[in-house]
Amino acid sequence: MGAAPDGLRTVCWDLPDNLPMIGKARRLVKDVITHWGAGEVVDDVVLVVGELLANAVTHGEPPIRLSLWSTRQDLCVRVTDHGRELPRHLNLAVEALHGRGLAIVAALAHDHGVTRPPDGSGKTVWARWRLSSGDHAATFVVSDMYGPCQCPPRRS
Repeated sequence: MGAAPDGLRTVCWDLPDNLPMIGKARRLVKDVITHWGAGEVVDDVVLVVGELLANAVTHGEPPIRLSLWSTRQDLCVRVTDHGRELPRHLNLAVEALHGRGLAIVAALAHDHGVTRPPDGSGKTVWARWRLSSGDHAATFVVSDMYGPCQCPPRRS
């Protein structure tokens, strides 16, 4: 969990494909973000991580990877799975029991989106928070290339 020379901090976890792991992942994320000193966004990030992981388990395909990175200006989460279906924003009735995950992400993150790797094997849903003060309009991005929240490649 050390910082790279440019201030970039990263951590990635390969997670089991089951709903009970979400609570443990949320606790890990809270601990890491607190350690990194980004407490200003910790509650929002933990909630978003839970929503993104629930979507990956429910609608995606294993394996599932959770990645965090942070610089002095930004904190980003990425949830990658091998499902081919892209997430959708739904227009929901008040009484709907499911389908609010991306609406929650949009409300809490400064930016969010989905990317596909060049070979089309799955997707990565990401959310980003600006750590500097100020009011920012949220954006949603769909891309065939990796977006602004990219975890470095795994080292063998």
